[in-house]
Amino acid sequence: MTIAPDDSRQGSRQYQAMREAVDQMREGLPGKFEITKEGIVHDLLSPGRPHELTTGLVSRRLEKVMPDGVWAYSGTPDVEDAPEGIKRHPDVMVISREDMEGEGSFDPRTLIAAIEVVSRSNPDNDWVGKVRDYPLIGIPVYAVFDPRTGTGAVFSDIHQTPAGPRYATRKDFVYGEDVTIADWTISTSDLPRYQ
Repeated sequence: MTIAPDDSRQGSRQYQAMREAVDQMREGLPGKFEITKEGIVHDLLSPGRPHELTTGLVSRRLEKVMPDGVWAYSGTPDVEDAPEGIKRHPDVMVISREDMEGEGSFDPRTLIAAIEVVSRSNPDNDWVGKVRDYPLIGIPVYAVFDPRTGTGAVFSDIHQTPAGPRYATRKDFVYGEDVTIADWTISTSDLPRYQ
């Protein structure tokens, strides 16, 4: 579900109001809340076991092949670009330990890659909204794993378009194939599917 602002401008006051609303809703409502260029997105269902297992497997497989000091992190906080009016929470963030230090949200431009496992309740958030928002806030690589279909894609090579920054390259994969995310290749075999 998306709650859009009253107008297309995402001024700082409007963004701050949405940010405060999201913080309040997180305390009392289930699911995941994010702020996008379109407004507030609420993924109504908490992630289920196949989603969380995929997140864990991808994270662990990446950490086995990455150098010390780079993490495939699946916790909090969010990534936030207040001037763009975007606050997202990737399922896995590939980031250096050094860039994790400090307080507050992560700067999205410090991420090496963002990885999402498509949710059952709002797949367009991962396949449409984040494909639009992640290059806009400077995340150089975005990988999508879709347990609904056993497929995915890796987006990279940000370039300017009349609609703003977009990914120029999309490499699709099928579960069972190896996939390269940034500089590291992992197997997608044995990833769970939604029933």
